[in-house]
Amino acid sequence: MFSLDWIYYAISWILLTWHSAWDAIGVSVDAVIGTNWAWILSIIFLVVTVRVILFPVFVKQIKSQRAMQALQPKVKELQEKHKGDRETLQKEMMELYRKEKANPLMGCLPMFLQIPVFLGLFHTLKRLNPDNQGKTLYGWTVEQFNSASNAKLFSAPISGKFGSTAAEMASLGANLTTVKIVAGVLVCIMIATTYLTSRQMILKTGWAEDPQQRMVQRLMLYGIPFSLLISGAIFPIGVIIYWVTNNLFTLGQQQWVLRKFPPLVPPKSSTAGKATGGKTAQPAKIGGLLGRKTAQPAVKAPAAAPKVAGPKPGAKPVNPKKSGGRPAKRQG
Repeated sequence: MFSLDWIYYAISWILLTWHSAWDAIGVSVDAVIGTNWAWILSIIFLVVTVRVILFPVFVKQIKSQRAMQALQPKVKELQEKHKGDRETLQKEMMELYRKEKANPLMGCLPMFLQIPVFLGLFHTLKRLNPDNQGKTLYGWTVEQFNSASNAKLFSAPISGKFGSTAAEMASLGANLTTVKIVAGVLVCIMIATTYLTSRQMILKTGWAEDPQQRMVQRLMLYGIPFSLLISGAIFPIGVIIYWVTNNLFTLGQQQWVLRKFPPLVPPKSSTAGKATGGKTAQPAKIGGLLGRKTAQPAVKAPAAAPKVAGPKPGAKPVNPKKSGGRPAKRQG
């Protein structure tokens, strides 16, 4: 059977490395305002570490989204051509994506790659209990394990969750009501920030014409936040901190990318295509991180000098030597 121990070791190593770093620079290990900041910062910087590693994948995600957006006019043509023939439409669209090297699922790839990290952190935090006998698993020392087991955020243990029982929280020396309040507030923030990350991108790029891509957008915008309303009750507080931090990081990263590399703006009607010989106008490609950027409007060329009208048909030619060669005589 496939083992996930390597993920648990990797997540534990990153957490313990960051905790040692904060301890070395003087961040208090003891609780301040009911919070053990060294462990909270370790979880936050676990997000930073993972996002830096996945940054090249994020670049590919944006490139794929730009490619999909550029293909929207062709996708719409296929939909009109094969209206009512869903099987043929899907085959034609898959062929189009293959030919243009576009992947409609690339937009979800960074999220899928973070699932192992989420599962590893979930498992690591779930086992943080002073009564656990496997304290030295995944590279932990007994001292580190006991310190993390007692780590709290505003007096709520980071291994506690909204669905915890009173007996579970009593073993961690915590009040169940406090845990439910802290976990409940964090779940609400997690749902809101998850919704905002998807909404931010859709507002800038618009809804996709491709039904498959539109379905993915709806899932990201509504499905995942709704599922968190239920599943958030079983997430340890430390995992919710990771999720919220990851969402805030995504909001900032997307805002920077969308401002520096704005998405393509498709034409609003087919009249523009007719004016350009049937070709759809697209912003020019330029070099850079994402390979595309909206081109600036072309500078108008200076107006040409007016042409001198030629002689009318049948008119007598004018001899410049007779009429214009000498200056006219002055009268009286």
